[in-house]
Amino acid sequence: MSNHTFTSSYKFFDDLTAHELYAIMRLRSEVFVLEQQCIYQDADNKDLSAYHLMIQDGDTLIAYARLLPPGISYEYMSIGRVISKQDYRRKGAGRLLMKEAIKACHELFGEGPIRIGAQLYLKKFYESFGFVQTGEVYLEDDIEHIEMTRQ
Repeated sequence: MSNHTFTSSYKFFDDLTAHELYAIMRLRSEVFVLEQQCIYQDADNKDLSAYHLMIQDGDTLIAYARLLPPGISYEYMSIGRVISKQDYRRKGAGRLLMKEAIKACHELFGEGPIRIGAQLYLKKFYESFGFVQTGEVYLEDDIEHIEMTRQ
């Protein structure tokens, strides 16, 4: 992470500023729609019940994850919409994001398992944080995914 001072914060949906929400939606669109060419309904109403974890480099949103309480996406608390800006990959932003996401989930929702729907090619990355594959490979927006759980 040389030459970068990343800051981390999370907010409940109702507490996001218009500028923060715009930056989140822009980054999600940049990565999922433009880069990965997934045409899907990103605004799925789960954002309204979520905490939004933002990693910033100065004023720039460089990584993001959505933290959901148990019962929204899965029976367990979950981390979703995990993304980092393309030019910040391999610079530690994604590792920081996941470390902070796990910590924030436990602060917000208590101890317990965390479930994710991971893109298959990132399996080893998530395993490095203690996640294990708990389901078969499935296609979502033509990308192979697996469910993973961290106890």
